[in-house]
Amino acid sequence: MSYTEELGKKAKAAVAAAAGASTQQKNDALAAIAKALRDNKDTIIAENAKDIAAAQANGMTEAKQDRLKLDEKRIEGIAQGVEQLIALADPIGEVIGGGNRPNGLQIVKKRVPLGVIGIIFESRPNVTVDAAALCLKAGNVVILKGGKEAINSNICLGSIMRKALAETGLPEDIIQVVENTSRETTTELMKLNGYVDVIIPRGSANLIQAVVKNATVPVIETGAGNCHVYVDASADPDMAVEITDNAKTQRPSVCNAIESLLVHKDIAEKFLPMIADRFKEHDVKIYGCDRTIAILGDGIEKATETEYATEFNDFIIAVKVVDDIDEAIAHIRKYSTGHSECIVTSSLANAQKFQNEVDAAAVYVNASTRFTDGGEFGFGAEIGISTQKLHARGPMGLTELTSVKYLINGNGQIR
Repeated sequence: MSYTEELGKKAKAAVAAAAGASTQQKNDALAAIAKALRDNKDTIIAENAKDIAAAQANGMTEAKQDRLKLDEKRIEGIAQGVEQLIALADPIGEVIGGGNRPNGLQIVKKRVPLGVIGIIFESRPNVTVDAAALCLKAGNVVILKGGKEAINSNICLGSIMRKALAETGLPEDIIQVVENTSRETTTELMKLNGYVDVIIPRGSANLIQAVVKNATVPVIETGAGNCHVYVDASADPDMAVEITDNAKTQRPSVCNAIESLLVHKDIAEKFLPMIADRFKEHDVKIYGCDRTIAILGDGIEKATETEYATEFNDFIIAVKVVDDIDEAIAHIRKYSTGHSECIVTSSLANAQKFQNEVDAAAVYVNASTRFTDGGEFGFGAEIGISTQKLHARGPMGLTELTSVKYLINGNGQIR
């Protein structure tokens, strides 16, 4: 039996305990995990430092190092995210439909766990805890396969959580971390039918597409974020600067940061110099169309199809001046990954048109795309942002980690 099959076997053995755990048992385990994270923060930071050192030696960009880094403040934020789940309603066992049939059958539709969830992700060790905690609260077992960039952090966090589970009487194998970082192990996990019920990839577009194309286990597609802000002709320029700057520079390495800026021709000459000045504070590199270059002058490189299609995850942005909202929407339809899109406008008609015609999981009017997040939406931590349309779309909280079961009671009916 291979290494991944052993993990799958252990996961399957823990399914009944995870699904049958009471809300109190799960909440006690979450509280123990949050406490253990705080109690072991120095150990976590020391292990994370090994990953940061390796990242620096391998030339990882500063923006991606930021995704990898754990410090006392971030560990506290992760612990608080776990505690927030305690206050959320337990979805398992919730009756969401049903009724009585004319033949006397009583049908009840209720929420049940998905089972064993495999999470394949890159760089961000906070995902290790967020995903594990969400899966636990929703009665699932989880196998976590992080990237080699965060292996020391992930093993440390996994060990801490497993000990907390054992201390509260739940099987530690409800949470497992894959310690082998080889691609072969990732491939095996994607094909672990019979053990894993669903795979959720979280990371770069390349990772997500590799999982979608190669997995034989069902996949929920998440994460890739080629997001846009469109500044309409009627936009308040100051508001547009604040929203665009926040959406690009507040944390450029995450999937809800924007990668492209579209600007209506009637406001471009006023707005573009304003946002360019703000971007200079963060050394944002700008690629632009011919009209953008004409307005901003030297230092702006010509944007091509490649730049408009790229998720930079860095202090880089592609800019285009458009003739009208229809051109903006057409551009977004061509290049968007269906994650988060924004219009800044004072026109109610254009706001409604944009929200109706743009096909994305989250469509904003006059607010930063950085709010596409389970915590910001009130879901607690999130497993990821689903960019597909089946089963789940948008921030995936507890409800999205459940399936349904029909319970049918009769008194001898036959068909």
